[in-house]
Amino acid sequence: MQVRYIAFVFLFLSCNAFNREDKEYTSPKGYNLAEPTRYRVRQSMQEISGIVLAPDEHHIMAINDEEGKIYSIDVDTDKAYPTSKFDKSGDYEDLATTGDEWFVLKSNGHLYHVHGMFTDTADATRYKMSIPGKREFESLYFDASNNSLVAVCKSCEEDKREGFTSAYRFRLNTMEYDTTPAFRINVAEIARLTGGDVGHFKPSAAAIHPIEKRLYIISAVNRMLVITDLNGKVQEAYNIPHRRFRQPEGISFTANGDMYISNEAVDEAQANILKFKYNSSR
Repeated sequence: MQVRYIAFVFLFLSCNAFNREDKEYTSPKGYNLAEPTRYRVRQSMQEISGIVLAPDEHHIMAINDEEGKIYSIDVDTDKAYPTSKFDKSGDYEDLATTGDEWFVLKSNGHLYHVHGMFTDTADATRYKMSIPGKREFESLYFDASNNSLVAVCKSCEEDKREGFTSAYRFRLNTMEYDTTPAFRINVAEIARLTGGDVGHFKPSAAAIHPIEKRLYIISAVNRMLVITDLNGKVQEAYNIPHRRFRQPEGISFTANGDMYISNEAVDEAQANILKFKYNSSR
């Protein structure tokens, strides 16, 4: 009886601690970041990185950041995920689609245009980032308004001394990167909104909200969700709880605004995908 009582007290205190922690965090309008639907993923995707919702909004395209493969995740099945190998193993960080074409981002900024996905002849054309300097990327998204892909720096040498985070545009009509940044995110604005020292802002995923037409950026390192306009001007910034967002590496939206965030496995926590319902009247 005493053991049961102790267990109940521990559970009660733990729940209260979690509730107190949730109250310390706020959510963007339309979302409640304290109430996700949680989907666990199979062992093959414990290193899950970028994600994109498929057009049927039932399957999730994803990459494992150690393999040159795209996975099709069905969160409602226990069967093995179909895979499509497009290149050799490497440090792949994100993927994006124009609706018809698929692209994968490598950490050095190189892009892989994937052909024949989920066929026996799947392969990819590589487009190098030839801009001089040391750069690391984890975020890629499609900007339909400019018919381009945008890669957001995680660590670029031009940002380290100046308090900005740069983004580079890859134009689909020329299949080349612009040589100057598309925009630069002012880190001081993030710090002002969150009330703390940000240091270097290191995005791990980004996607344009289909209704708001704003850019949502998630950072695993900074444990933040930052919202900017499409020119990188910071509008909102939120600290996010580490116990729920253990290693957020991917973000995607459905057409109605529901938000999905993938978490890579870390410590004892298993990888998962979190779904947050969108309610514009909330």
